Amino acid sequence: MWDYRDDVNMTDAGMVGYDVEATDGSIGKVDEASNDAGSQYLVVDTGFWIFGKKRLIPAGAIVAIDHESEKVAVEMTKDQIKDAPDFDEALSLDDSNRDPYDEYYRPFGW
Repeated sequence: MWDYRDDVNMTDAGMVGYDVEATDGSIGKVDEASNDAGSQYLVVDTGFWIFGKKRLIPAGAIVAIDHESEKVAVEMTKDQIKDAPDFDEALSLDDSNRDPYDEYYRPFGW
């Protein structure tokens, strides 16, 4: 789940600022993106939608990246993203700090 899918058009172009589209509409903008092998993810700033909360989304949830229109599509609903654990910027995302995210996202089966 922590790697981009083989069919996703990943390039070296940065995705910070791209709109993030859930299966049922816009959820926010990419605030941060990691391309580290085995630890690839997006941090999404949900803005007013979830009262300024940020969510970490594993790269495996990404189904498409459109660099021309600056959009990222994820295989999740807005409610699934809303229910995900809050992103804590103070913690590093090593294996031990990633446990809550692993637990939440594992059932999605990416």
